[in-house]
Order: sequence, then structure tokens, then C-alpha cells
Amino acid sequence: MFDLDAYLERIGLDGRPSIAQVHRAHLTSIPFENLDPHQGLPVSLEVEDLERKLVTERRGGYCLEQNLLLKAALEALGAEVDMFLARMRLGAKPGVVRPRSHLVLHVRENGASWHADVGFTRGILEPIPFGPGPTQEQSGWSFRVVEDGSELVLQRLAGDEWADVYSFLPQPVPLIDVETSNWWTSTHPHSLFVTGLIVGVRGDDGTGTLLCDWSELSLSEQTPAGTSVTPLEREVIPELLSTRFSLPGFTLAADGRLVLTNAG
Repeated sequence: MFDLDAYLERIGLDGRPSIAQVHRAHLTSIPFENLDPHQGLPVSLEVEDLERKLVTERRGGYCLEQNLLLKAALEALGAEVDMFLARMRLGAKPGVVRPRSHLVLHVRENGASWHADVGFTRGILEPIPFGPGPTQEQSGWSFRVVEDGSELVLQRLAGDEWADVYSFLPQPVPLIDVETSNWWTSTHPHSLFVTGLIVGVRGDDGTGTLLCDWSELSLSEQTPAGTSVTPLEREVIPELLSTRFSLPGFTLAADGRLVLTNAG
């Protein structure tokens, strides 16, 4: 049985909050991080393992973990939830087709139909109406969903232009397909989640903070007005994880990877 009370306490809520309240509280309370694949540890998508890691141990996770935990919580609150696998488009080079490794949720409750996603720190803060529609303004950010052939595309306004974030076929997928994507994402030697480091949080005001070494190690602050980037030395990461991302207990190993030293 999903421990809804423990989950709500983790994200600072209680009672019977709305889907929008749960979505924003989850996104701003549980950090995005790939520290398990970074350490060479495969990721489990079993709900009890997600509860233990993200709720009890107060860790974070990447999109598949985050959105499956949200799915379990919203279903415990009485909603119906379908899963879709998406391809990230943001930052992709022309002609590059990325794998379907991002998870998006379709949530239905009391006749309403919502697009939900707490697994992307530069994405929506609250659910938006599912499918193509008008621009959605959230804490200074602008989002919309458009059609591209048979796919739906989430876009974010960047300056004066719309930028694709990710695309997906609006066809629900079974858990086995999500597990297959998770296996590739958390174990394949060419996966950026195995070879690199990415940790992110979202503030209550919508500001995003991202620690990443996919190109060079840096800390970025993202607001609707723009992004500032600060290069970093690797030695400062454990302190940043603790103070900026609420992820204490990590130290640098001799090979430069981060390891959790306070497990158990």
C-alpha cells in the first residue's frame, strides 16, 4: 500500500490537496538527481523502492522515478493516470534523434484531463490541460503544447521564440516499456545519466538551479529572464549537494565520482 501520508509530509502537504498543489509541491521539494547511475547503481522503479529512496531517505531521482512516484500518489488520491514515453528535444543537435527515455503523465480527475510532469526541472510547474491548446503562464514561464504530425510537443517560450522541450505519441504505454527505458537510461555505457552528473531543484518562485557536468562542470540559475552559469571545481560538489540541493552525505571518490557515505 502506498503511504500517502508520508509522501505528503515529504512535500509539505497534508489532507486532500489538489492535483496542482501536489504537482508544484513535489517539484519544489524533491530534487532531480542521477546520483545512483552516476555511482554505477541501477535504478529500481518498484513503488516501494521509490518510496524508500525519495520519501524515507529524502533522496531525489530522475524523471522516471519522479513521475512514477507522482503517479502512485495521484492514484492514491483517486485520479486515473496513464503514462507516455517522450523524446527530449531541448538542446538536441539537428538530425539527432534521442531515445524515448522521458516519462510524461496524463491525469484524469472529475472530468478534467491534465498533462503532468515533475521529472524535468525546466518544465511545467503545475499540470496543464492535456493536448494542444493556448499558452499557459506559470510564475513567469510560458508553455504550450502543439501538434507535430502524430506527436504532441511541449514547448517553452525562450525570449521571443518557442523552443521544443520534448515530444511524445499520445498513446499510453505499459510499465514494461518504462522499465526498458529505465534499464537503458540507468545502465547503458553511452547514457548521459551514467557518464555524467545532473542535479536540479525548482524554487517556489519557479527559479531553477542546475548542477551539471555534461559538457563542463557548472552551476546554473534559470529564470524567465535568462540563465546565469558559474563554472565549478569538482571539489565543491559535495558541499553544494548538501547546501543547495538538500542531498547530504556524498563525498568524492578517488576516481572523481560521487559516492554516498551515510547509507544505512
